[in-house]
Amino acid sequence: MVQADIATDETSRLIASNKVEGTNVYNREGEKLGSIYNFMVDKRSGRVEYAVLQFGGLFGLGSDHYPLPWDVLTYDTAQGGYAVNLDRAMLEKAPRYTSDREPAFDRDYGREVYGYYGVSYPF
Repeated sequence: MVQADIATDETSRLIASNKVEGTNVYNREGEKLGSIYNFMVDKRSGRVEYAVLQFGGLFGLGSDHYPLPWDVLTYDTAQGGYAVNLDRAMLEKAPRYTSDREPAFDRDYGREVYGYYGVSYPF
């Protein structure tokens, strides 16, 4: 998959899930923070609750997963990826997990994650 294809091969409003996974995430200064590992969808409403950012490690090994409220991401066509308004220092202190220790993803965890980013938990 070529990153430039993401910005041009989709409709203006929708994107396929397989094209979101692997998309780079940048901060507002243009620094690459990581990439979207996957995203978590509410089974009943169909609404995306989290985009899980893969950050750190080398080639995905030893990296941590950072759930980001979907609403903190903005698609930036110039970068061909998602932009977030946070820096590495804030990200390094954010709620995270390793691939072998996924959280419960219950409402308490949701409130913790959304609260860290200053976003109201809508679920």
